[in-house]
Amino acid sequence: MDPAAFPFRCELSLAPLITFWTQLSAYHEFGRGPIPGLVREKAREAPELAGVIEDLSVVDKHRAFVDLMMTAMFPPAFWEQEYGAALFPFQLRAFYATPPFRRALMGVDGTLQGRASFLQAHSVEPTLASARFLLACELILERVYGIDLRSDVPVIFTAVDSATGLDQHFRLQFDWRFVEVEVVGPKPPLTEAARQRLEAGIVDADYLRALLPPDRFVLRGFMIVKAVDITDQEVLSSLKRDLIDRDSIVSQSHFQGLQAKIRTFFRRPDLRLGLAAVEGDRVLILNDASSHEQACIFADSAHHTTAEFAGSVYERAVLQGSPLIVDDLLTYPQRTRVEEELIQSGVRNFVCAPLHYQEKVIGTLELLSPRAGDLNATHLPRLQEVLPLFSMAVQRSVEELNSRIQTVINEQCTAIHPTVEWRFRRAVLNGFERQRGTGAAVTELEPIVFEGVYPLYGLADIRGSSTQRAQAIQADLLAQLGLARAVVQAASEARSLPALDELCYRIDRRAAQIERSLSASDEVGIITFLQTEVEGLLDHLATFGHGVRERVAAYRSALDPRLGSVYHRRQLFEESVTRISESVSSHLELEEQAAQGMFPHYFEKQKTDGVDYQVYVGAALLEDGRVDPLCLKNLRLWQLMVTCGIAVRAHRLRDRLPIPLETTHLILVQHAPLSIRFRFDEKRFDVDGAYNIRYEIVKKRIDKAVVEGTSERVTQPGRVAIIYNQPAEALEYRAYIEYLQNLGYLTGPVESLELGELQGVQGLRALRVQVALDNPKLQERINLADLEVSATR
Repeated sequence: MDPAAFPFRCELSLAPLITFWTQLSAYHEFGRGPIPGLVREKAREAPELAGVIEDLSVVDKHRAFVDLMMTAMFPPAFWEQEYGAALFPFQLRAFYATPPFRRALMGVDGTLQGRASFLQAHSVEPTLASARFLLACELILERVYGIDLRSDVPVIFTAVDSATGLDQHFRLQFDWRFVEVEVVGPKPPLTEAARQRLEAGIVDADYLRALLPPDRFVLRGFMIVKAVDITDQEVLSSLKRDLIDRDSIVSQSHFQGLQAKIRTFFRRPDLRLGLAAVEGDRVLILNDASSHEQACIFADSAHHTTAEFAGSVYERAVLQGSPLIVDDLLTYPQRTRVEEELIQSGVRNFVCAPLHYQEKVIGTLELLSPRAGDLNATHLPRLQEVLPLFSMAVQRSVEELNSRIQTVINEQCTAIHPTVEWRFRRAVLNGFERQRGTGAAVTELEPIVFEGVYPLYGLADIRGSSTQRAQAIQADLLAQLGLARAVVQAASEARSLPALDELCYRIDRRAAQIERSLSASDEVGIITFLQTEVEGLLDHLATFGHGVRERVAAYRSALDPRLGSVYHRRQLFEESVTRISESVSSHLELEEQAAQGMFPHYFEKQKTDGVDYQVYVGAALLEDGRVDPLCLKNLRLWQLMVTCGIAVRAHRLRDRLPIPLETTHLILVQHAPLSIRFRFDEKRFDVDGAYNIRYEIVKKRIDKAVVEGTSERVTQPGRVAIIYNQPAEALEYRAYIEYLQNLGYLTGPVESLELGELQGVQGLRALRVQVALDNPKLQERINLADLEVSATR
């Protein structure tokens, strides 16, 4: 610091210290011993110490006497432990210091070596200068005017340890009790207004300079400074501030800064920091040697699979869930390729700690040293202090990565079933891998195919829904035509006009047409006819008389306000269909959630006139690839039990519907596994390969199948039709049927049917059996214990 920047004249003198000792009475703690007398005697022999000291050789000449007096501030018992020094007044330059202070903070000329910072400051030099000036003004106001501003300017001083090259942080505590203030000439006056302003704390440098002219005061004596090592607290606070930055663990410069702080925290200059994030089956390695340019944990990190770390020290740390310390990798038994690579890179001492977030391992932190035994169990408390900080930083980066993954999935795949979401995440990560370093967005995902999966298909269909819908449309159109004819007929009776007779004729002709048959275009054609030919005349016709107005009002009140047409019978039909679909769908969803807990599988359903659903099960759908050999059998039995429950609910609902509707139920059995592929253009799964296409064809046409040689549909209300192709499938399902008959789900004989040929499909057969519709047990949820009993038979 340039002394010229400090406006007050400062002089070094030990006179205040000598005065302290010589004025001690026998009643003072220090005055009871021989020291005050010795000081008085020695002071007479060294009068130059009481004057202005311009040459420090004077202090050296009387070193023993100075040591004796300094025991007031630096007791011999703490001489080798405390950081303390005596400074020139308001300068960061010491002329006397304890050995620890001299080693850590002083240069050869006594100047404090390092950098000062203030908790409220943003730049060092201006703040240091203003702080020195403020402290001097406070001293003058206190000693000369009796005003105590009581300001606290905490100074943090950072020095470099000469032995390790690492930073040390100290909090400096200044004591100016041995600084005297001499007023040169008359004391500058202080008005009452100025005093009130000062006591209110309203001060600034310019105001104080004008109030206390620097040439009117001399500061003489010396300052005491005590330094407290706060390296640990400062490093932790700094790490917290740094790790808030979203780029802290992906930016090269930021990461190196984190590593420097970790070295300081553990007092190990050669320590290397490593971070890894675990995402699915990938390990994303961050280290100080990698080149990080993008603010994404995936964009620049080194990528590995978890399989590469099998049996290694990293896997051991993760499995045990706590830090693992290896004193010397050279003596570590059963080394894997991972440990050998660490040794080749110069690592001897190894520490790996799993990073947790909400009790889940999200990554690892490693500390590496070239010296065996550099870190040991005594360092674990320090390690535990920093692990939560790095866990939060890694979690934030993982969340940002997951957000990017989800964005790509939503853009290209829409909603994905939870069971197979892992495969889509992997595809997106692979896309990131291909684009890594280029900065390009992932625009196309790799093919997503699951091989060797077993399909289970079921359908709850409303019997004759197409016919019922056509009849409802026909009834509404005839009702609207009848209302329109009543208006025109009444108007014709009120006023005999040939045009009205001709309009009646056209209305009757259209009514007769749809009574005979209803084509797809009739609905739109008739509504258009009524809107253009009849409704445009209604206001005019209403003027023909009271009777006509009543019929116009009746016509208009019968129209649905949203559709502008009669929608009574169709509304009753749609309400009936919706209630059936909702009942079937909600029951199916509840049971499917329970089945997911039994064994994870892919499930999708579609509501039309009824509900059809598709289940896929197999090892390929699961990330770990583990499969229960009983899962397929359990799910097939579960599907048959659910179908019985659906049949009962649909049957009981029938009589409470506006239009009673019957529901039929079928199950399609596919014994051989097949492959499914996600169609990105359709946002759905479909079978893959020419051989498997036959399964999709059967699904689309099976509900129209009839018993061979008859016109009877294979699906009948109150019964379950199980469609199959292979004899082995029939044997398996006959066992299920027998078991469910024993439980009271099914009743009556089992029909074995041969189906008529469908377009492109032949050789299908069916088992058909009656559901016990009056069994109250079927109103309850499926008992999974029933499945377990059957699976072990």
